Amino acid sequence: MTASTILIVDDERHITSIMKRRLEAVGFSVVEARDGAEALDLVPEILPAAVVTDLQMPRISGLELAVALRKMDCSSTTPVIMLTGRSHYVSESVLSKTNIQKIIEKPFSAREVVEAVQALLTESQREAA
Repeated sequence: MTASTILIVDDERHITSIMKRRLEAVGFSVVEARDGAEALDLVPEILPAAVVTDLQMPRISGLELAVALRKMDCSSTTPVIMLTGRSHYVSESVLSKTNIQKIIEKPFSAREVVEAVQALLTESQREAA
């Protein structure tokens, strides 16, 4: 069985680097993108099992990314975890247009993100069975 691929999208390199190491340590394959535009280019190629994205990024925000992922055939059901500062609020009407399954407020720990990814994929596997 191959490792599930997780796409991490954040313009802060140190955050993606830390999360990548932690996710790989528990067996995931990880691909990094610097913003939503780069992520959208990568998704059809890598077909991630889940996407972890920051909300505020240049070019295409995490929220715009999540809406676009839902519209793409290859990622219409891909779960998304959104990372955001406390000052950002995502309305229920916008969430309904995405596959955002969890919002994690900054500051967060890498362990919290890893646990959220594991829980999300475990739940997805249960639903698929």
